[in-house]
Amino acid sequence: MKKLLAFLLTGAMALGLAACGSSSKGSADGSAQSDSEYVKANGKLVVGITDFAPMDYQGSDGEWIGFDADMAREFAKSLGVDVEFVEIEWDNKILELDGKTIDCVWNGMTLTDEVKSAMETSVPYCNNAQVVIVKADAAGNYSTVDSIKSLRFAVEAGSAGEEQLKELGITDYTAVTSQANALMEVEAGTSDAAVIDSLMAAAMVGEGTGYADLTYTVALNSEEYGVGFRKGSDLAGLLNDFFKKAAKDAFLEETAKKYGVQAALVEFK
Repeated sequence: MKKLLAFLLTGAMALGLAACGSSSKGSADGSAQSDSEYVKANGKLVVGITDFAPMDYQGSDGEWIGFDADMAREFAKSLGVDVEFVEIEWDNKILELDGKTIDCVWNGMTLTDEVKSAMETSVPYCNNAQVVIVKADAAGNYSTVDSIKSLRFAVEAGSAGEEQLKELGITDYTAVTSQANALMEVEAGTSDAAVIDSLMAAAMVGEGTGYADLTYTVALNSEEYGVGFRKGSDLAGLLNDFFKKAAKDAFLEETAKKYGVQAALVEFK
């Protein structure tokens, strides 16, 4: 009787494992479905973004535009699918990606060690830095890294800016949901300074912008942007091929100039 029971249990476990295995098979031929097949079956590439000029932001008609938005739209076109932009909480980007609520993170994302370990990333396509934002009338007092260490900061949660503050040993900061909110904190005087991307600073801070009384001073690092997909995704390789073609036919460079972005063209030579 015990032998019979053991046999029945073994058979049940085998059937259960077979059933679990079959749930991951998405293609008609029984093979595992790749990310590119998944996206094509859905008919759209879902791109996770935040409101981050000049990379992703809304034009006067409400349509998402910017260097990243334009490139993502063209990449989706090369795959034969539509593009859908979804605003996400930046700190939750990996959860959103793994949960398949989005297919990629394409939003001026710095290629940190954390990002590269959690995602399948593209080659770098853009150069950037993290810079300190302060009130323009106080900028003369904060021209070195040591001089900013006593300030109260606002920084986007989970961002490269927050990582830089941690590396400097600065703990007096408020983590907010976006870089735009970090600028609002400085403008309102609830924080002395913010750390944001230099590309965003060039677009949103200084004379002729919505934050004319703010300016940027110290650059804390130099970094590169990349696009993130689910770990093991074949879409990363397809995007690298797309970038090479976009560089060859000058679309990458022309789009970069349109939005005042420094494309990492050397990567695609």
